[in-house]
Amino acid sequence: MRFLYFFFLLSTFSYSQESKIEKTKIKYLALGDSYTIGQSVDDKYSWPIQLKFKLLYSDSNFSLDLVRIIAKTGWTTSDLLNYISNTKINNNYDLVSLLIGVNNQFRGYDINIYEKEFEELLITSIDFANSNFSNVFVLSIPDYGATPFGKLRDSKKIKSEIDLYNEINYKISKKYGVMYFDITDISRLAEFDSTLLADDMLHPSKKMYNLWVEKIANQIINQLSN
Repeated sequence: MRFLYFFFLLSTFSYSQESKIEKTKIKYLALGDSYTIGQSVDDKYSWPIQLKFKLLYSDSNFSLDLVRIIAKTGWTTSDLLNYISNTKINNNYDLVSLLIGVNNQFRGYDINIYEKEFEELLITSIDFANSNFSNVFVLSIPDYGATPFGKLRDSKKIKSEIDLYNEINYKISKKYGVMYFDITDISRLAEFDSTLLADDMLHPSKKMYNLWVEKIANQIINQLSN
């Protein structure tokens, strides 16, 4: 009986010690525009913050301790480049993401400018990750043509142009060997499900951002675990 009691205490102690093992803390930098800051939803529901909690409660041995978001509604690739050039940003991030381009398309900018500047931004993103390209990832541009706002403008034209922009960012992402996630198809589900949109009926809701995170999290976890 005493042996069983001792074994129970030992097991409890061991479990307690294991449960107290801290995860490796990861520093994460998210670069982008309104989609990255989570325009029209509470900050905690933006996809970078949802990713933080997804990793925290996963079975992985690391967590996103620091999440720095450099993004602003309306930013184009030029705006993001200008901000970066005038801001001191460390190059010791363990994870860096890039999602940019919808405002280039919205403003009707020359797509060749996007191609040039997106590549510059991706190279910079890799530098922020201490040149570890395998810990950088790109998200495709969502299709706002599927929203009520987009339907008032020309949803077919928007869809076509967003596809061209995504062909470019996909090609460049593959050139540099970074992770790439196509979340555009998820954004197009909003045409049939209004709960995927925020109250402004333009930007994603927390529900859609959660779908993005569910799609990208496992590959990111696997990559960081290598």
